[in-house]
Parts: sequence; C-alpha cells; structure tokens
Amino acid sequence: MSRTEFVLATAIILFVAFCLGWFANWLLHRFTRVAAGDVAQLDKMSQELHEAEETRDQAITYLQQREAELTNQLAQTEAELRAAMDGLRDARHEAEEMRAYIERQQAS
Repeated sequence: MSRTEFVLATAIILFVAFCLGWFANWLLHRFTRVAAGDVAQLDKMSQELHEAEETRDQAITYLQQREAELTNQLAQTEAELRAAMDGLRDARHEAEEMRAYIERQQAS
C-alpha cells in the first residue's frame, strides 16, 4: 500500500467516522428533544404549582391569625374563670362567716 492509498484510506475512514458521529448526534437530539406540547404542559404545571403555593401561604396566614385569636380568647376566658372562682371563694367564705354569726346569735 502506497503512501497515497494510505492517506486516502485514512481520509475515508475519518469521513465515515465523522458521518456516523454526526448521524448519532442528530438521532440523539431527535429523540431527546422536548416537544412544544411538553413545554406548554410544564408551563401550566409551574403556574398551578405557583397558585397552590399562594393558596397554601394564605391558608397558613389565616390559620396563624385564627390561632392568635383563639389563644387570646382562651386567655380572656381563663382570666374570667379565675375571677369567677375568686368571687365564689369569697362568697363561700362570707357565707361561712354569716352562718357562724347566726349560730352565735342563736346560741346566745
């Protein structure tokens, strides 16, 4: 095999390898390309996700406000209960004093 034939054979082999590489690249991109419908579906899904996150944030805010209101109402109710219990204790003590006074008056 002469030098010219060797260069020609090498050039043909390299050209065939280049063509096979280009074809493989084209084939790969053809099968992995994202379709326009898929992009539209992804956009729709991202919009729905964004709306769901906003709804979740609004629900969390509402629940935090509601929890604060209920905590405040509970604190007020507990304060009223303590006041009522103190009043009841004072009334019982006063009733005991009155009974004791009446019994002393009846005994004398």
